[in-house]
Amino acid sequence: MTKYKLIFIKNIYYMLSYAFTTLKQSVYENIEKESFDNIHNLFAAILAKGIGLQLKQGLYREYINCVEDLTVVRGKIDMPGTIRNRLQARLAVTCDYDELSENTLLNQILKSTALLLLRQKDVDEKYKAELKKEMLYFSEVDEIELSQIRWSEIHLQRNNRKYQLLLAICQLLVEGSLMTTEKGDYHLASFVDEQRMSRLYEKFILEYYAHEFGQRIKGFSSRARQIHWQLDDGNDALLPVMQTDITLTYGTQTLIIDAKYYQRTLQTNFNVRTIHSGNLYQIFTYVKNKEAELKGTEHCVSGMLLYAKTDENLVPDNVYQMSGNQISVKTLDLNQDFSEISRQLNQIVANHFGVDILES
Repeated sequence: MTKYKLIFIKNIYYMLSYAFTTLKQSVYENIEKESFDNIHNLFAAILAKGIGLQLKQGLYREYINCVEDLTVVRGKIDMPGTIRNRLQARLAVTCDYDELSENTLLNQILKSTALLLLRQKDVDEKYKAELKKEMLYFSEVDEIELSQIRWSEIHLQRNNRKYQLLLAICQLLVEGSLMTTEKGDYHLASFVDEQRMSRLYEKFILEYYAHEFGQRIKGFSSRARQIHWQLDDGNDALLPVMQTDITLTYGTQTLIIDAKYYQRTLQTNFNVRTIHSGNLYQIFTYVKNKEAELKGTEHCVSGMLLYAKTDENLVPDNVYQMSGNQISVKTLDLNQDFSEISRQLNQIVANHFGVDILES
């Protein structure tokens, strides 16, 4: 196990801790002190701690509709079923009723993901032992087909909001890394895929700035904002939504950041390496429309492409002046001590806004 990979795995923990603030709770403190040799041990440790905490608070329950034959009436009588019982000389009443149950989709996802981790050879026995012990409390919860989960249709409410981190871990494992063998057995890839890491990377940067600057410096804001098309005739039919990853505002300054997590930072065309054209066009469009929206307010708008560093030798670090706006391209190395990652992120704000987290 290389130091390079160990650092990266540890930094995924820090990224998750900003993206999901519940990971900062004291129950997870020991995880930060551990050294993980693979991503599945990290996720298994977080799930074990999180599920244990949820068990102490009580598993989320909701009313489940049940229809079954009973000897006493419960709920409403289902007449077709009761008549069928009578024709078959069965002394039972078919009842339709709602029952408060732990066998909910959220708990089914937790159980199925935990069982998936328990079947993996690279998960340490100490984490498996914790998960096995906790699964004893899931005896009334069904295991489900993980590949059939429709994550976009899961909506958390106030009374189950504490499942957010655990479901995010499950989704990273299930949707990002799940593979099947010819026999139909599930196995996990060694790392989460580019698309899932990209979403985590974006959310981490957004929440890092919201926590480290937004909560400490009055007037500083870090949000994922939509930008309206500045149209001459107001006709926006079929135009895509302009949704920024991160929009930082402070005073009369706005910095729009597009966080990019790719296996390859640069594109190659006829052996010439350049910044991804689509990325550059996108950030330029964001900046010019935001500038037009703020016209007359003496507001200055800048843009930045913030790439996660790859193993490429050429690392983008450029500043361009385009049609009166600053567009920069920076690279953030996630394979270094987190204090250095934090320093680089802080330096971006210091350079653009003239503030740092020491101000309050």
